[in-house]
Amino acid sequence: MTEEAIAAAFFVGVNVVKQRLRLVSVSPNLLEVYADDGMTLEQLMAFSVSHDYARQEQVWETVRSSWQKEPFQIRRMLTETTVRASDKRAVFVGVDAYEAAGGTILRDLFESDDGGWLQDVGLLDRLVSEKLTVIADEIATQGWKWVEAAVSIPYGVTHGLREIEGAPIDITTEEQATRDALHAELDRLTAEYEDADELPDEVDARLGEIEAAIEALDNRPVRYDPDEIAIAGVFVSIDADGSLSVDRGFVRPEDERPVETVGGDTPDEEVAPDTRTPPVQRAVITIGGKPAEPEDDEDDSIKPLPERLVIELTAYRTLALRNALAENPHVAMTMLLHKLVSDTFRHTAPTGCLEANVRHIFFSAQSEELKDSPSAQAVNDRHERWGDHVPADDQALWDWLTHLDDGTRMDLLALCVSYGVNALFERPNPYSGSGVSQHGLDVRLAQADRLARATGLDLVAAGWKPTVGNYLGRVTKPRILEAVREGAGERAAQLIDHLKKGDMAKEAERLLAETGWLPEPLRLDGADADQVGGHADQDSADEALPAFLTDDSEDDERSDAEEDEEVVMIPAE
Repeated sequence: MTEEAIAAAFFVGVNVVKQRLRLVSVSPNLLEVYADDGMTLEQLMAFSVSHDYARQEQVWETVRSSWQKEPFQIRRMLTETTVRASDKRAVFVGVDAYEAAGGTILRDLFESDDGGWLQDVGLLDRLVSEKLTVIADEIATQGWKWVEAAVSIPYGVTHGLREIEGAPIDITTEEQATRDALHAELDRLTAEYEDADELPDEVDARLGEIEAAIEALDNRPVRYDPDEIAIAGVFVSIDADGSLSVDRGFVRPEDERPVETVGGDTPDEEVAPDTRTPPVQRAVITIGGKPAEPEDDEDDSIKPLPERLVIELTAYRTLALRNALAENPHVAMTMLLHKLVSDTFRHTAPTGCLEANVRHIFFSAQSEELKDSPSAQAVNDRHERWGDHVPADDQALWDWLTHLDDGTRMDLLALCVSYGVNALFERPNPYSGSGVSQHGLDVRLAQADRLARATGLDLVAAGWKPTVGNYLGRVTKPRILEAVREGAGERAAQLIDHLKKGDMAKEAERLLAETGWLPEPLRLDGADADQVGGHADQDSADEALPAFLTDDSEDDERSDAEEDEEVVMIPAE
């Protein structure tokens, strides 16, 4: 039934139905706490803001023994790494654009939430930067020497800068006629409703439209001297209400033209060099205090991998580690004992790589092929085989475990411990006791490396290979070339460096298919060349490349014997 049909059947409002159904989004464990009178209904409502069961339970463990357990405190902790929809960045980009780009929004059906909370802060910041860059590029075409764009421009940034003056552009005859008509309508409506106690809604809306239109006509664009524009710049920022703020016409001291000597007495050899600005100049654009990133084809630097991509790659590694641990009961026992002894004798030890509750760790970000990977299939098959034998009754389960032989118990222990492996990268949260700290993240990843070595995990054998979908199409061209250079050799990288990004990614996938190359998040700490992926021989790399990549500049390098061989012409597709 739809929410509307349920509301009609029970004679309640649709919002009431939505609120009741929303409570299902709370973790079943917390629902049990509420059923046992362990928390209030208001607290339970607050937990419905997030759909992340693990995060909900983590927050409850933090507040249950604290004196700060009010609903607003729970909401604050569940949304502390998000951005409100009323934030000026969200208003500037637009919630619709954020959702169209794949962003998610948390909503509170029980309290006013000002439009909710934007969950993917990295995506929002990227959209803001992209929009500011487009605006800055458009302003730069007007001839300004520099354009500085940022979410907020610091107070006093114009101190020491000279502001040039411009002349407002004259109002046209049509604009003046429109302005006069708007003023006449404003005067008529004001006189007509002068004695009214309350204005009708449509009249009040119309008065607002008229005032806004008159203000837009009165705020005339300004015309600047082209010679002044050539040495001046523009500040672009976002106002508190999310609107665009553009402040034009500021000259830095170093850009001022030298003052000419009166009378022209300066000797020829001391005449100041010609400081006239060239007719065409490229404005220097900075976004957030950093130079705007050039196009992908112009930038040869290696940028950090996108955070979501790192999370997806470590999700693949976590699943492979689970499978490897489940196949090594001895290592699983050692790891479990290590965790239990640490909890018993080292009370301040971080959680590390193993959640020994054991709590099943789910992946918030994962690639499409993860569920079809050999590791996922092996884990699922193993779980189904055991699930057919595990009793449902608590006492029966105890008796069943008691009568298992040691080898079977070790296999079952390895399976259960494997579900607690958490080798995921996540953003550290240094501002709260919840989440993971940078130290905790470092310990987790270091323990994951140790576990991989102990189990002999080989991610290449586990089925991971670079594709356009899981890596090559998600990174910049320099990253693609770096991967090919490491996996297939310098020659292969040189022969594809002229391609567009889409074609380069497809060729790189083919070149790296059998090299065993791995990106940084999938390598062990301090990985050697064998783990990165062996370089392909130069000859084999050339043979692997299609003809259109290899026949461009090789004629002059052929030997006499090769030139004597018959050349077979292959028609283009």
